[in-house]
Amino acid sequence: MAKPVRRLPPLNALRAFDAAARHQSFKDAATELGLTHGAVSYQIRQLEDWLGPPELFARGNRRVTLTPAGRAFHGEVAAALSRIASAAGRHAEEGARSRRRILKVNALATFALRWLLPRLGDFRRSHPAVDVRLSTSSEPVDSLAELHDVVIRRGPDSFHGYVAEPFLTEHRLPVCSPTALRRHRLRRPGDLANHTLLHAATQPRLWPDWLALAGLRDVEPAGELVLDHNYLALQAAIDGLGIAIGPTALVASDLAAGRLVAPFSSPVLPSRSYCAYVPEGAGTDPAIRDFCAWLRRIGAADKGG
Repeated sequence: MAKPVRRLPPLNALRAFDAAARHQSFKDAATELGLTHGAVSYQIRQLEDWLGPPELFARGNRRVTLTPAGRAFHGEVAAALSRIASAAGRHAEEGARSRRRILKVNALATFALRWLLPRLGDFRRSHPAVDVRLSTSSEPVDSLAELHDVVIRRGPDSFHGYVAEPFLTEHRLPVCSPTALRRHRLRRPGDLANHTLLHAATQPRLWPDWLALAGLRDVEPAGELVLDHNYLALQAAIDGLGIAIGPTALVASDLAAGRLVAPFSSPVLPSRSYCAYVPEGAGTDPAIRDFCAWLRRIGAADKGG
């Protein structure tokens, strides 16, 4: 057996009634709804005719007031409209969540910590429908166990099934805190013999290669401290524990803020570019395309070398 059709009053008339009941004024209701005073008055009269007596409003010369029947009816109407508005809001939120694009990005840990994360808010503000899920790893692009939309590594290198897009260049040179310089001056590279050299276990050739360029293969530093990752070596330099080899793009903000200083402008150790590796054919994906374009734009404005 078919269910009976709901018998509902005109919905526009209900909206007009609710506004007029809240304001106790047809004029103010008209302003809220963007209607004329006459239109609101007509819709409420239409509702009263549909409902039948008693009337909803007692009409005076300059104002209207709810009748006892009108107050009772408005209590039910206001609650129903609130439930409808809440249901519509929840539906819209669910639709927005279902339309969000999750962008999976994998980057080198030091790069993610010192360059990407401090700037990622800019991308999120301009692309609110894209959720970036960032993970870190130093594994080769084609050795990652999970497929990512964008993998950030140095390069450009060739990996089967991936296209490389360079976006940031830099070089490397010694950096330290102003505190370290106050303890022992660094007027020339040979003065490194009075300092502790900070090493990253993941990049053990940084200091030997820079010292070779400076003609100081046999220098004996006052001390050496080896840390697991480059970002730890850089933090140790900020904390005044010694001298690190800093990638210029990743320490630019520290140099600008005075947390680090670069005592020597040369020699500089060459470094390969940062590249975004994306799966072949994925460049047409709007989220991937926009993220890579953002990397190029920010990288061009923040050159490290």
